[in-house]
Order: sequence, then structure tokens, then C-alpha cells
Amino acid sequence: METWDAVRARRNVRTYRQDPIPEDALMRIAEAGWQSPSAKNRQPWDFVIVTDPEQLQELSTVWQGAGHIASAPAGIAIVAPEPPDERRRVVDQYDLGQATMAMAVTAADLGIGTAHSSVGDQDKARAILGVPDDHFVAYLLGVGYPADRPLKPINTPDRRPFDEVVHRGRW
Repeated sequence: METWDAVRARRNVRTYRQDPIPEDALMRIAEAGWQSPSAKNRQPWDFVIVTDPEQLQELSTVWQGAGHIASAPAGIAIVAPEPPDERRRVVDQYDLGQATMAMAVTAADLGIGTAHSSVGDQDKARAILGVPDDHFVAYLLGVGYPADRPLKPINTPDRRPFDEVVHRGRW
């Protein structure tokens, strides 16, 4: 798939076929996160790939919007060190978002769906994943082949009108 097609095909997929995700595909998706840009090249991330169904079920309980993680054949936890101050927190969150999007677009390029989730219960998430106390689990990414329909470029996305979103020179 071309990059533009992968960007247009990416959508939140929350129901998955139970086909396992090939190891090389999981590594490619993780590598996309690893390759993503970060402020001052700090790379504030670690990625924990989870394929154990019981562990995925447990992870689905760390946030009210994480239910799809339980049915995914794989999940990726995006982990970062606790920031020293609010400025670093803001910068790191942006970098973690870029890594998450890079993984989602790469997955779409492979025909694999994703959907992200926040994490509310940090203590529980850290315990499930063995994450040290000086780190936090920023996001979870469900990973799997879509159960409903394959990924393909979306020609009429459910988005605000482009002309209302894009401004030139001034608001």
C-alpha cells in the first residue's frame, strides 16, 4: 500500500479476527514507533508487545475504553519514564502520540487494524506488564485483522469539512 493510502485506510478497529499477527508484522509495527521522531531525539518510549490472551484480558480493565484489547490477538503498550516536570510531560505526550500514529499507519499498510486506548489504572497496568514504578503506561494499542471488513482507503471520511478545518495565514 502507498503511504497516502495507508493514512486514508487507517481507522479505529475494535473487533478483530482471531488470526495471530505474524511476528515479522509485529516487529515492523514496533519498529515504526521506534523510528518515529522525538524532541531532542530523546525517544521517551518503550513498547511492550503482548499476545497472551489472559494478559490482554487483564489489560482491557485498566480503562473504560480499553475493552477491545481483550479480543485483540495482540496489543502494544506504549510506556515512558515519569517526566521530571510538566513541560517534559507535554513534550513526551506529543512524541508518544507520534509513535502511536506511526505504528497505526504501519499496521494499516500491512492490512492490520489498530485502536488506541488510554490507561487509567497505572498501578494495575504496571503490575500486569512488569513496568517499573518510575515509568507509566501511556497508551495501549489493540492490534489485529479487522473482523468486519478489510482496510482500504476511505473516500468519504467522517470528518469536519476540510475547508472549515484548514486556515491560510489567519484563522
